[in-house]
Amino acid sequence: MSFTPDIRLFSCHYTSQQGCANEGKELRELGFPENIRLTRVPCTGKLEISTMLKAFEDGADAVYVVGCPVDSCHNVKGSQRAAKRVTAVCEMLQELDVEPERVRMYHLDRGLHPEFVDAGKEMNQDIEKIGPSPF
Repeated sequence: MSFTPDIRLFSCHYTSQQGCANEGKELRELGFPENIRLTRVPCTGKLEISTMLKAFEDGADAVYVVGCPVDSCHNVKGSQRAAKRVTAVCEMLQELDVEPERVRMYHLDRGLHPEFVDAGKEMNQDIEKIGPSPF
């Protein structure tokens, strides 16, 4: 059975800025999975737990967040706040006996670079192995 995961990415505006140029054409050329839906946010520190949970409610098989490096966040502590919220969602999933690997946080430098693409590929491969969301 072939399974293409529905993955939602919430990314810091500054981290994803170049990756979104030309409607993501450069990302696709670098092999970024087409099944990942990218939502840019002004700062991942503004991303609420309820927004991540709503993505699952809307059919996502996984959610991941890409924010600035911990020690060089454009908004000082935004990516640290996001990491705490991602951890909270992981704990909620565990309480429901759902794989906590369905939610992750990546701290990446700004700009279009291989690590941004690699994070997407990693999430896609891992969720393909885990399978569809139980929600």
